[in-house]
Amino acid sequence: MALRIRDATRGYGRQVELPLELRIGLNSGPVVAGVIGATKFIYDLWGDTVNLASRMESTGVPGQIQVTRNVYERLRDKFEFESRGSVQVKGKGEIETWLMHGQLRTADVAG
Repeated sequence: MALRIRDATRGYGRQVELPLELRIGLNSGPVVAGVIGATKFIYDLWGDTVNLASRMESTGVPGQIQVTRNVYERLRDKFEFESRGSVQVKGKGEIETWLMHGQLRTADVAG
């Protein structure tokens, strides 16, 4: 989904001749989810996993998808990644990060 959102934003930017780029951050792990509200209901997610994903976005690079080790470990055999090294994350210290690229690994394309 992140790849498609990034690409759709770039494509729309080209159509309207504006340099539109998003910073996207991904993390994976346990969350707490639920519906809140008494008259207007909202479904939301909470927890450290969500907070770290938010930090991946805010410390990310425009036009790129920055991911945590959890995401990298789960997807490294399917997609190309570039190590970004460690970034300073508020409330967490130094966190190792990667930039996810949209190319499927050659072995996955071949079958």
